[in-house]
Amino acid sequence: MVSYRVGYFVGSLSSTSINRTLSRALIRLAPTDLTLTEIRIDNLPLYSPDFDADYPPEARALKDAIAASDAVLFVTPEYNRSIPGALKNAIDWASRPWGQNSFDHLPAAVIGASIGQIGTAVAQQSLRAVLSFCNARQMTAPEAYVYFQPGRFTDDGEVTDESTARFLGDFMNEFRDHIERVLTVLPRS
Repeated sequence: MVSYRVGYFVGSLSSTSINRTLSRALIRLAPTDLTLTEIRIDNLPLYSPDFDADYPPEARALKDAIAASDAVLFVTPEYNRSIPGALKNAIDWASRPWGQNSFDHLPAAVIGASIGQIGTAVAQQSLRAVLSFCNARQMTAPEAYVYFQPGRFTDDGEVTDESTARFLGDFMNEFRDHIERVLTVLPRS
């Protein structure tokens, strides 16, 4: 059986992030042939082209973690109708310097949770535009805008609502199939 290493990003830096809770739920519901590992973004300095000739260790670790992954999963909140600055900063580090874009042809999926009714729909559209420019191979369906309600998730990621668990499990199964399809055509070197 083939297994896949998935690096995941939690877009929020908050210690009480509902998207971190969502990431725990996704790990619990993922097919057994997916191994998920968080890619840290909380320790990155702000990106500047001044660093392109000599990346700091935190940015090299970010690029190494992505290189060690077969695919990436973005679990993001919505800040001001877009993605959090820390997540955009991480993407900027990973996609540079010119010609060394870590997301090129990499299978990717986007999901997010919010206490608002529309989930993270607008943030996800913003993120998808950035990932398109970075040439990531995005899973376009199913879209997953999670309305985060009290009691639907435990802090350790157990999903207490059966229909939500089924939806998230289906999302992760679709992501697994997407990874396999992309890597069949565009194997990672």
